[in-house]
Amino acid sequence: MTAKPAELPKTPAKPKSSLQRAIWRGSSIIAPPLVTLLLLIWIASAVEQYVLFPLETAARSTIVWLTADILDIRPEGATANGDNGVFTFEGFTYVPAKIGHKFLPIHVVNHVDQKVDLLPKDMRNPLSATDYYEAYVKLRYMPRSFTIPLLLLVLLSALFFVGRFLAAGVGRLLVTGFERAINQLPLVRNLYSSVKQVTDFVLSEREIEFTRVVAIEYPRVGVWSLGFVTSDSLPPLRSALGEEMVSVFVPTSPMPMTGFTVNIRKRDAIDLELTIDQAVQFIVSCGVVCPPPMGATIRVNNPALIEKHAGQPLQDESA
Repeated sequence: MTAKPAELPKTPAKPKSSLQRAIWRGSSIIAPPLVTLLLLIWIASAVEQYVLFPLETAARSTIVWLTADILDIRPEGATANGDNGVFTFEGFTYVPAKIGHKFLPIHVVNHVDQKVDLLPKDMRNPLSATDYYEAYVKLRYMPRSFTIPLLLLVLLSALFFVGRFLAAGVGRLLVTGFERAINQLPLVRNLYSSVKQVTDFVLSEREIEFTRVVAIEYPRVGVWSLGFVTSDSLPPLRSALGEEMVSVFVPTSPMPMTGFTVNIRKRDAIDLELTIDQAVQFIVSCGVVCPPPMGATIRVNNPALIEKHAGQPLQDESA
């Protein structure tokens, strides 16, 4: 037989100094708003890079293609204004672009040169006639004070019409077919399913109403979990057992949008004096954020349920 190694004495944890406690306390206060701000900045940056910028570029290029007054050569009948390539044609003065051997109206060049500081950095050095016209359209017709409200209006309109379309039978058939096709893709279906669960929980019109917070013995006796009462359970189940039942949604930590729905006897649930928000904070934080004492007695439907665990009698408030 091998000798059992001697256990090393446990070293007591070194208490934190006042400086460390102050730093941790300051971090706990600053971290939530800082993380929230960084998350909002990241979302805004992603929307600008992947949505707003491509739409602006496409719209600007389309406007330039449809409206640009760019001449490849000096037309016949034009009046020269010196030896620098400037000429007048049909009442407009044209100047040569810096590169490309093309001509554009002088008012476009002057407008861009006067307000070049208002342009993005990648557009502040226009060379060709097309570059000048894109900068001109950006400054004259597409400032951010106009494009951002327009994008929001277009987005809301698109969401409205998509929602109305999907409410019809044809729209539902298309969505069903699309999801069936997505579910055939090995990697995409897992990502799509996870994203859809989150968006359905946040954005869908849910009729689930949590009435109160309870503690139940789940997933086994002796283990207590927080849950939200949603209804009085299934009538056939109540009739078969001959007792009052409740349906309880038991969320999982740290993502409470998923969980389990259980049906238990009403007398096996302990009503807690907690708000829904306090319970959600407790679940999301994995038990770190505990609600402060409410100064109220919990309602026990079955005192014997607690007596066997606590070893002391509790008064049933319903008595």
